[in-house]
Amino acid sequence: MISIGLTGGIGMGKSTAAEYLSKKGVPVIDTDDLARQVVEPGQPALEEVRAAFGPEVIGDDGHLLRDRLAGVVFGDHAKRKQLEAILHPRIRERWQAALEQWRQENRACGVVVIPLLFETAAEKCFDRIICVACSKATQQERVASRGWSAAQIEQRLAAQWPAEKKMAQSHIVIWTEGTLDVHAAQLDRILETVVLKSSL
Repeated sequence: MISIGLTGGIGMGKSTAAEYLSKKGVPVIDTDDLARQVVEPGQPALEEVRAAFGPEVIGDDGHLLRDRLAGVVFGDHAKRKQLEAILHPRIRERWQAALEQWRQENRACGVVVIPLLFETAAEKCFDRIICVACSKATQQERVASRGWSAAQIEQRLAAQWPAEKKMAQSHIVIWTEGTLDVHAAQLDRILETVVLKSSL
């Protein structure tokens, strides 16, 4: 099985790529989804978050108030690292288990979407790294549509490597400025060249 790590900056097309690959029958797991799972009520990580950041980040229904927690950690490097120390090992354990399951199922390939792939030194776990990227202007436009303030956008961008650095460290770059059809065509070529050739 070819293990593929999919990364890229905020708003650069990771979710679009993951959705397309999933529709093509490729097993895909997104670490953003895993990050939500590990802090669901009853999970040990949620109690660690409560202890570290206070009960005010937990709602009356027992669920994590993600926006409130983000407001705390993205403005404070030390607190963000503290949160990552709680979440990242648990998230990694889950996607590594998914990769192992796909291997046992003899899948041709499997994709793990990791926004902070290089920042968490996960690149050594994959056969290929794909980076989705676009211009800074397009990124700003896409991220602004999420309703974040300029300060919130800047804080999130500062928490990640610059897109140029991610692109330079990746095996394959997908440029997402074009239409969805162009995006899909790039992904199809990758499946043909990376997956099919490796199985010959």
